[in-house]
Amino acid sequence: MIPFVRVPATGAQRALGQLLRSKVAGDDAPAKAKGIWEAEGPRWFTPEDPIWRVHQHAAMFPGGVAALLLQSLHPSAMAGVAGHSGFRGDPWGRLQRTSYYIAATTFGTIEHAEEVIAQVASIHERVRGRRDDGAPYAASDPDLLSWVHVAEVHSFLAAYQMYSGDRLTPQESDTYVSQARTASTLLGARDLPADVTELRERLQSYRAVLRSTPAAVDACHFLLREPPLPRAAKPVYGLVARGGVAALPNWARRALGQSGLDLARRADTIAGTLSVATINWAMAGLRDAEDAAA
Repeated sequence: MIPFVRVPATGAQRALGQLLRSKVAGDDAPAKAKGIWEAEGPRWFTPEDPIWRVHQHAAMFPGGVAALLLQSLHPSAMAGVAGHSGFRGDPWGRLQRTSYYIAATTFGTIEHAEEVIAQVASIHERVRGRRDDGAPYAASDPDLLSWVHVAEVHSFLAAYQMYSGDRLTPQESDTYVSQARTASTLLGARDLPADVTELRERLQSYRAVLRSTPAAVDACHFLLREPPLPRAAKPVYGLVARGGVAALPNWARRALGQSGLDLARRADTIAGTLSVATINWAMAGLRDAEDAAA
């Protein structure tokens, strides 16, 4: 991992930090954060827990890209995204809702987490339809929820282990997989993996239904090459996106038209490492500016 050196914040550093936060968490991010972090009450997890360490790290940026790409290979999951999420018209809105859900269910009080889970479950009840091949789908389907969970947990853990510089031990990795079941089980997913071995086995079990549909390829192209961002921010996003591709299994890379060669994967891993260092730098500048203004 590239060492992170603290230097005085610059205008560009603060601007990039502000842009990142607004895109990922929304313009009201400070208010949302206050509601999560300052609320009093029991929580499922503590700062010492692996899930806390993984979900608060900048590696979640490339990990999130990897999760979206991997999820797109399930025809029903992709149909739901294409038909209901408005990912092309409002990609940042979808990202902000997802990041809020992860933050609330990881760092928030149990009461708040359960409220957010209930809200998402209610939305899922309305997300249903038919795929292009005529097969029905429903976002509330336990097996589909399980797929989304497996894709996310695999991607987040892979990215953290690649880019954090503070890898989880095998035991901590198993604990992370187990802790990640908490919210997804309440959301309706079933038979979720309890450790890394089960996670890998469960991911492998989905291979029979996964495929590269035109919608998946279109989503991949959109995520990697058409991000709706200011021109100045696209180079940083490009590093994040390539870092996400690096966190994918080789078979998923190939299915989405990305090279599975070792040389390409190493290049993407370097890009991901640079993206995490840049994000840490930008967010540190934003925190410094806000602390100085307080």
